[in-house]
Amino acid sequence: MMEMFEASYFELIARFGINVVSMLVLIFGMYYRRYRDKELVTTAAMFNVFVFAVLSVLSNVQFSLGAGFGLFAILALFTLRSEQISKVEITYFFGSVAIAVICSVYGTQLPFVMAISLLVLIGAYLIDHPSILSKVDGIKITLDRIDVHALADPNTMRTDLTERLGVQVMSYQILSFDYVNDTARINVFYRKN
Repeated sequence: MMEMFEASYFELIARFGINVVSMLVLIFGMYYRRYRDKELVTTAAMFNVFVFAVLSVLSNVQFSLGAGFGLFAILALFTLRSEQISKVEITYFFGSVAIAVICSVYGTQLPFVMAISLLVLIGAYLIDHPSILSKVDGIKITLDRIDVHALADPNTMRTDLTERLGVQVMSYQILSFDYVNDTARINVFYRKN
């Protein structure tokens, strides 16, 4: 009985260790070094630990489908009440949660958990490596007038934006038009010189 108890705690500690190391590499080693966003780093790291704890408990008790949907609904409320965050931020945040889920769900062997965690980290490292898309960037801008070419002639609009901004505009995305104030909000994706 005592040996089973010790083995169970050893597995929990091993899973938590894999989780924490993986999360630290993803959030502090990759995200923070690249984007320097202390607030998201703290949030994602703490959320990772909390999700690991909750799922570790739920893996060891009888858990109904209704309770699972209830937990999902609570998590959805957090997103509805939160300020808007960028796609990169939400991706790293989800990565932190995914690592916690991978590490905390029992029924998988520890080498498999380590391998999957390592694959997640390698994928994140390669996909968001600064040298991969270093020559391309994007910015949200507000134009003080609605350009007649915005919808009718995208090539002319792209050429006009290239001249105005002094960079090679690759594409743009219209976010909104405000006809009352004669303004347009757009995302501009450009190639750095």
